[in-house]
Amino acid sequence: MNGDDLFSKEMEDVKPIQQDQAHIEKVNQDTPGKKIRRRLAVATDLRSDPLTSVEVPKLGSNDILCFKQDGIQHGVFKKLRMGKYSIDARLDLHRKSVEESRVEVFGFLRDCYQYELRTAIILHGKGDRSPDKIALLKSHLAIWLPQIDEVVAFHSAQKQHGGTGAVYVLLKKGSGAKQKNRELHGLK
Repeated sequence: MNGDDLFSKEMEDVKPIQQDQAHIEKVNQDTPGKKIRRRLAVATDLRSDPLTSVEVPKLGSNDILCFKQDGIQHGVFKKLRMGKYSIDARLDLHRKSVEESRVEVFGFLRDCYQYELRTAIILHGKGDRSPDKIALLKSHLAIWLPQIDEVVAFHSAQKQHGGTGAVYVLLKKGSGAKQKNRELHGLK
């Protein structure tokens, strides 16, 4: 008996499945930033700025900011969360308006990436002095940071760096850092 005969013999009592449809359930993993990008994609008026809208979820002074892109290793994220990376750059947003902060954050992170800085800290404050105890800048940062392509992860800082009034930001490696890694590990 050859292979085809053996296969036919094994398959002779197999009946085809009658169902031709599969039930697929999508798991919703939308981040606030992803929801805003999706809304912008279908919006008719792209001139409106979604970052200053009233739909920004309000965060309290002790709420923790946390985000990591797919593909970021657990150990790398844990090291960021624990404040183990040296801080290459610092931005202080205290006493700045939401619009001033938005402009500064985007410019600051763009500059950090351009100069191949990997870890930055943004001091946004806790919002304890606001009448309603809402951390307005923190609330907006939670939306802005995931939208910036260069940002791969962020987490609220450790107590010695400002606690929930600051956030560590991990940026993508620049081309120079990637080349240095290749040389270090003997890759081409």
